[in-house]
Amino acid sequence: MKRSKTMELGVGLFMLAGILGLVFLGLRVSGMSLALPSETFRLEANFASIGGLKPRARVTLAGVTVGRVEVIELDTEWYDARVVMELDGQLEGQLPEDSTAAILTAGLLGEQYVGLSMGGAPETLADGDTLRDTQSALVLEELIQQFVTSMVKE
Repeated sequence: MKRSKTMELGVGLFMLAGILGLVFLGLRVSGMSLALPSETFRLEANFASIGGLKPRARVTLAGVTVGRVEVIELDTEWYDARVVMELDGQLEGQLPEDSTAAILTAGLLGEQYVGLSMGGAPETLADGDTLRDTQSALVLEELIQQFVTSMVKE
């Protein structure tokens, strides 16, 4: 009888550890975090096409995650996609104003994220500024359509 209760307790603890592990993995995959946000600042960028970019997608600089995509909305003035990014507060005043943003694809599953590249201008970006130099997402369907169209014309 005593052994049965010990076994039940062990199985219960094992199940609890498994559930906590699944919650942890789910948070990592979804891009969410239980950590309290540190000081951040916002940058915006307009893209002609965002492909499959989603809110909470990562923003990287030199391959290091430095922020997340917060909001994606339609810019009704230019009819482009406006992407609002929350970046690490330590970068405020460090990114040159001619820095670039590109929508890139990672991995076999095609996760899309924003990659920042440093510019060389002496002036820097501040909270709420807009990145002017952007590169839209590479959309595979458009490439296939261009290829097929060029093959038909020949």
